[in-house]
Amino acid sequence: MATAGKVIKCKAAVAWEPNKPLVMEDIEVSPPEANMVRIKIVATGVCHTDLYHLYEGMGEDDFPAVLGHEGAGIVESVGPGVTEFQPGDKVIPLIIPQCKECRFCKSPKTNQCEKGWDGGDDVNALAVSRLTCKGKKVLQFMGTSTFSEYTVVNQMAVAKIDPAAPLDKVCLLGCGITTGYGAAVNTAKVEPGSTCAAFGLGAVGLAAVMGCKAAGAKRIIAVDINPEKFEKAKVFGATDFVNPKDHSKPISQVLSEMTDGGVDFSLECVGNVGVMCSALESCVKGWGVSVIVGWTDLHDVAARPLQLIAGRTWKGSLFGGFKSKDGVPQMVKAYLDKKVKVDEFITHNMTLDQVNDAIELMKQGKCIRTVLSVSQQ
Repeated sequence: MATAGKVIKCKAAVAWEPNKPLVMEDIEVSPPEANMVRIKIVATGVCHTDLYHLYEGMGEDDFPAVLGHEGAGIVESVGPGVTEFQPGDKVIPLIIPQCKECRFCKSPKTNQCEKGWDGGDDVNALAVSRLTCKGKKVLQFMGTSTFSEYTVVNQMAVAKIDPAAPLDKVCLLGCGITTGYGAAVNTAKVEPGSTCAAFGLGAVGLAAVMGCKAAGAKRIIAVDINPEKFEKAKVFGATDFVNPKDHSKPISQVLSEMTDGGVDFSLECVGNVGVMCSALESCVKGWGVSVIVGWTDLHDVAARPLQLIAGRTWKGSLFGGFKSKDGVPQMVKAYLDKKVKVDEFITHNMTLDQVNDAIELMKQGKCIRTVLSVSQQ
């Protein structure tokens, strides 16, 4: 392409400081260095983790930044040493890499990678950012930064996908849907005929419901304080609906009474430590499994030892347990084969310059997923 080897000037939504609206800016995107891939972002979802960073995480060192991590695009150019990708490939940038060489990547027990952004290489560090704005380096959120027309990502954090895949749909497989679905299928290992509960019916929770159904659960209880989410949950396979606000007793007690002692599997998809405890307590003693899926790093979580001594298992799930470079293309194929739903998660379509409107919709709980059109294919 004519832009290969050159700095690209393009539009991006920049978060200059916490708790403030994003600002559309002209930024410069450097050419890819060794083992890097420069991607033209076509579409991106707006995920609650973006809001968390902007409104809750709020470390001053984490700004300025270009947020966005749930995107899909087309390879514009590649750096030296990159053989897996070539210009024109359809790809999804990944929030956790898969180097395929470290002890985690070589183990079938985990999808973590030692090169991850919370591991040895801090891809959130300014030093490795390929983005600048007004002469200042701008952080690449989760190493991706999909609220930009172009971004540069390490090749071990890029997945090549089927060229038939519609990028304005499959972008959502870069985080939320894959996270919730995999938490049920890979982490909880939901069993046929089991009873499950999903706490929180955002995109991740609805995807967890879909995963429970795909795994053969016979009863799937959707739990949320917003009753408007219940009709949507039916689409993905929920069989029962509980609004904690409708009950004077703890939600764990309500579920226990509904299920003769508790559910076999529960998935917390909110990122709230109180809900995490409720989800654990909602599991049946002896064999109940509760999975923490919701993202937060603000508070400690605590449970009474007896909850675990009685035989429950408490697990965490990052990116649904999928090894990223392997799992995302599999999820794209499953979507194309009509084995997983994606279109049904999309409630709004907007353009990148409407990103603050999309954030407001999510803050108010008025959307499941908004997809932003970033640039033309």
